[in-house]
Parts: sequence; structure tokens; C-alpha cells
Amino acid sequence: MLSLKGIKTALISVFHKDGLDDILTQLHRAGVVLYSTGGTQTFIESLGLPCIAVENLTGYPSILGGRVKTLHPKVFGGILNRRDNPTDRQQIKEYDIPEIDLVIVDLYPFAETVASGASADDIIEKIDIGGISLIRAAAKNFNDVVIVASKNQYGALKKLLDEKGANSSLDDRRWFAKEAFAVSSGYDAAIFNYFDGGEGSYFRQAADTALPLRYGENPHQKGVFYGDFDALFEQLHGKEISYNNLLDINAAIELISEFDELTFAVLKHNNACGIASRPTVKAAWEAALAGDPVSAYGGVLICNAPIDAVAAEEINKLFLEVIIAPAYEAAALEILRQKKNRIILVLKNGGSPANQMQFRSLLNGVLVQDKDVSIQTKADLTVATKKAPTAAQVDDLLFANKLVKNTKSNAIVLAKDKQLCASGVGQTSRIDALRQAIDKARTFGFDLNGAVMASDAFFPFPDCVEVAKQAGITAVIQPGGSVRDDLTVDYCNEHDLVMVTTGIRHFKH
Repeated sequence: MLSLKGIKTALISVFHKDGLDDILTQLHRAGVVLYSTGGTQTFIESLGLPCIAVENLTGYPSILGGRVKTLHPKVFGGILNRRDNPTDRQQIKEYDIPEIDLVIVDLYPFAETVASGASADDIIEKIDIGGISLIRAAAKNFNDVVIVASKNQYGALKKLLDEKGANSSLDDRRWFAKEAFAVSSGYDAAIFNYFDGGEGSYFRQAADTALPLRYGENPHQKGVFYGDFDALFEQLHGKEISYNNLLDINAAIELISEFDELTFAVLKHNNACGIASRPTVKAAWEAALAGDPVSAYGGVLICNAPIDAVAAEEINKLFLEVIIAPAYEAAALEILRQKKNRIILVLKNGGSPANQMQFRSLLNGVLVQDKDVSIQTKADLTVATKKAPTAAQVDDLLFANKLVKNTKSNAIVLAKDKQLCASGVGQTSRIDALRQAIDKARTFGFDLNGAVMASDAFFPFPDCVEVAKQAGITAVIQPGGSVRDDLTVDYCNEHDLVMVTTGIRHFKH
């Protein structure tokens, strides 16, 4: 059996006190001497428990408006002394320093204060100094001291006390130390990013929630999601979410966020295989499914309107992995829950994460960039040809442009009447992407006469518009910017095609 060390003294200095009552009572009943200061001391005494003021230990009052309370050798000596070191033992005896076996800290809420829009002065005052110092000291000396560094660890301490009384093993203390350094590093990252102001001087990111996954992209790979999934979604039904589900869910959210009118999309491997905007959920679903009913099998579905029972009856005919919507009628849920593994998610608050940066690990570092949040409107279009688009063509061009923005490059999108006809996805040449899209559209019976074409980047040669014209395409949207733009525009003018440019490229790799 692992040897246990007893807890005889505890120093408590916390911001959040909820959930601490039972712990303090248990410590007192176990004969643990409690030290505290300020509001925490008042709280402990309000429970009818004895508490020694830190000021009585140090001989100094809290000074500088509370900025200095625990920063004293009698506190840190009590935490950092090594119980098996004769010199340390001699010195704490010489200076009358009591050993401190347990430290409970909950830091000032710095990140929350920043997020609240507080003033700079209020934010600076929420940079915890004493608390973070106590955490690091106690965690460093985990051989002898238990450190509880956050309200999120109150439960773990309560479990320890329930199972072992006022005692801990080395494994217990090392686990709490590991958790403590996670808290301190995350806290420092938040402070740095506040001062950095988005300049990206250094890469410092931290996430406090880890969701272990069944596996990574493939079964032989380990996978973990770091982030608060529950802040964006409520899972109503279905199996555990996988790594690949998360990739598709992210792609679905990024795509649907582009659309204000009622829109339904089906995604597979991070690309839309069907999407349509229609007046009703059922009509939007049927039009989206028509885009590629083969690829839709096992796909991820998303709609920006509540799912009703009429639509659910049709959706339920397809095997699907995930469905996402802002709400579901009770009858619709009853229908969709008929498949036990089907993941049903409610999208909270639009589902858009606050973080507007993207990270990707590669080589021996991390790539960081701003998210592509640029959404083009009619005002952003420049008519490059003699012939201008009709109002209906403008609607389709903007629809297709939103879709090509969210499709793996090189990408071409063909759309008509606010419905995806087909996409050419992830090709090494743009002309190959176009041919893929045309072949696919014809396979599923789409008439491309009057359809529009969107490209995620400029056309280096006029070959794409030549092939598009032959397929029946009548209008094109692209960023423009090629040194051969004039050749492409000349062809469009000569063959009665409309072309508009946006000036914005939308590569996605």
C-alpha cells in the first residue's frame, strides 16, 4: 500500500467559495488547523469554524489595497520546506515557521473580467499575484504538499477526504500538482494574450477542457478534443462524438453561418455534397439531398431553422451520422431518435466560437491565421463583362460564392436557383475541378443551362470559362487578379457570358 502523509495544516485563499463548506468542515473535524485571510477568513468563520489569520502568522497586515497578503517567508517557508531535508527542518524551527500541508486557492477571474468588457484598471487588478505564487510553490513541493488550484478541483479534494481522510499519497499530490500547473499556465496565457492584443508576438493558447475521443482520424491514432464543446452544442441523442464527426461539425457550422435565409446542407468529409435555400425545411432538405443522394449516406446534416415533424419524416429515411439544428419539434425528435446511434445536436447561440483565429500544427511549429470571415454581398461585386447579371443571377452567384469559400481547394461550384448542382473539390488544377463538377451534375440529372459557376481563386487561363459555356453556364463569379484576366473576360464578352469579380480569394486547404 502506498504510504500516506497526513494533512495537519491548511492555507485557504479563494475567490469562489461555493462548494467549500463541506470540505472545510471535514478538515476541521480531522483536526486540521486552518489559515486564511480577507474574505475567505470571514467565510470560514461564518461557518463557525476556527481560523488563524495569516496576518497573525506573518506579523504584517494586508497592505496596498489587498495586493500583498500572503507574500511572506512564514507562508512560503511553510509551504516550500522539504520535510526530509535537515537544513530546511532546522531553519523553519529557527524562524518559527509552521508547516503547511494543504493549500487551497481559486484565482481572481482574469479571463472572465476581460470578457466582460471591464475597464483596464479593473482588468489589471484581477491579475492574481499571491494566489499564483501559492499555487507554484505548493505544486513544486508536491512531495509534501497538496495543492488545490481551482474551484474545479474542489470535487477531487472532497473525494480524497472521503476516501482517505486528511491524508494523501504521493500519486495524489503529484496529480494535484499537475492540475495546478495546468491552471497557472492557462492563467498566464490569458494574461499574455490580453497584453499582446492580437499581435501574435508569441504563441500562447490554453484550453481547460479535454474530451478524450474513441480514436483520432483513424483507429490506430489517439485523439483528444481540447475545448468546451458543450458551450456550443447540446447533444440530445446518439453515440459518442468522434474525431471525424468534429471535423465535419466544424465545417458544417462554418458553412451554415454564411446564410441568413432558411438553408439546409449535407456534408461529407468536410465538404458540402448538397445545400439549398428554400422557404421550408422540408423543401430545403429535399433540394439539398438531390445534390448528391449517394454521398449523403452517412453524412452530417445541418439546418439554420428548427426541424419540424414533416421534414423529420423525410430525413429519417436516410442513414446519417449527425444532424444539427437550432431546435427540434417534439414530434420531430421522436422520429429522429428512432436510430439509436444518430447524433442529434442543438446549436446554441448560432454556434459560432468566439475565437477568430485558426491554428494548425506542422513541421516543428504551429501555423496561425485569422479565420476567413469575409462574406461578399452585392455591393462587393464588380461586373467585369459588358453584360451585367440579372437579380436572380446575383442571388445564385452569391450563393455559390459562399459555398466555394467553404470547399477544399482547388474548388469549383455549380449552382442554380440557390441549390448546389455539383462541386469539383480538392483538385490539383481548376479545370479538373470544373470537369469533375460538370460530370457529377449530369450524373444526378441536373440541367446546367442557366446555372452559375463560382471559383475559389482566379482563372489562370480562359479554358474554364470555355468549358463552362459549353456546359450551359451563363454567369461566373471569381476573385479576379490573374495577369490573363483580359483573355477570360474577352471570351465571356464574345460568348454572352456574365462575369463578376470579388477581389477576394477563398483558398481552403
